[in-house]
Amino acid sequence: MSITEHHSHAEVPVLDNDFVQDPHVRYAQMRADAPAQRVVTVAGMPVWVVTRYAEAKMALADPRFSKDFQRMRGLLDSQVQPGQSRPEFADSIQAHMLNMDPPDHTRLRKLVMKAFTPRRVEALRPRIEEITAELLDDMADRSEVDLLDAFAFPLPIRVICELLGIPEDRRDEFRTWSNTLVGSDPDAAQQAAGAMAAYLIELIEQKRRQPAEDLITGLIEASEDADRLSEQELISMVFVLLVAGHETTVNLIGNGVLALLRNPEQFAAVRADLEQVPAVIEETLRYDGPVNLATLRFTAETVRLGDVEIPEGELVLVSLSSANRDEDKYPRAQEFDPDRSTTGHLAFGHGIHFCVGAPLARLEGQIAMRRLIERFPNLSSAVAADDVQWRFSTLMRGLETLPVRLG
Repeated sequence: MSITEHHSHAEVPVLDNDFVQDPHVRYAQMRADAPAQRVVTVAGMPVWVVTRYAEAKMALADPRFSKDFQRMRGLLDSQVQPGQSRPEFADSIQAHMLNMDPPDHTRLRKLVMKAFTPRRVEALRPRIEEITAELLDDMADRSEVDLLDAFAFPLPIRVICELLGIPEDRRDEFRTWSNTLVGSDPDAAQQAAGAMAAYLIELIEQKRRQPAEDLITGLIEASEDADRLSEQELISMVFVLLVAGHETTVNLIGNGVLALLRNPEQFAAVRADLEQVPAVIEETLRYDGPVNLATLRFTAETVRLGDVEIPEGELVLVSLSSANRDEDKYPRAQEFDPDRSTTGHLAFGHGIHFCVGAPLARLEGQIAMRRLIERFPNLSSAVAADDVQWRFSTLMRGLETLPVRLG
């Protein structure tokens, strides 16, 4: 049965701002209807969205769903509507692991993992604690703050910039570029990508001349059987580590705090026992994880998901948000419950593209949540619980602002 036959009675969903503000209601309807469904972006581009847990997990690891950005270009060009243009991001920021299949992906990931080791991440713990304490100190003399601006944004951007070795005076620019790149304006994203690529070329050249104890230097020096990252690969790898390493943690902190504010009993429980913080972080990842739709894939051949057949050459998005709220995997999935088993959640993906920064995001999230609750145990929302706005990004699941009272 074709998807057209299956949905002939239904309106095709649009990934617009209404969808972003409350995707979970729409995802529940889509899961009930089929494991995958065709939707359109705000630009009118048709894509398939995989919504059920079992099919999402399969699609994330199935090589028939390709991520080869060179081949994907042609598909994207063919989907551009009359009068529109597709943003042309420079090759220098596209040649990264998230846009590649094996063997290229295997080679790049092996090199990156030599520099991005668990030991290097764990060594960041004292510095993350220090930055967290500084930010909380800065908040202490205020009765009300936007928690994103005062805490959730500056913590991960400082950590990832220090890890990579990006000078302090450029970090505000990186935050602006990063926000723009995951936003909804393709022209602005193209400009931000160009500006970031130009700066990274300059920075990498500087690190070659003056090596330092940072991840960019580690990536430059990383080798496997005399293999090294090319200049283009270095630029794109630093680009993806910076954007992913910053954006995911911002949203993990913001979404987790919002979930606690909306669930006072759960907040009281974790306040009484801070050893529950890791469980709160894992449930946040499942319940409202930082990534909504995983980055684009396309079908390298015809693929059948349940009773839905997706033809070869179709663009596909896997909804991590929807899969993690599938009742068949997680009973009472619409409830925020840190006591549940979250084993197998897909917030960091699955398969060969599983997020290399997952240990860092977990570490930052746990430290941030624990120290915030310790310092401000009477934290409360400064606006009505339903009065928050979500950023318009189909990729990320994050808030515009989170106004809170600290006392």
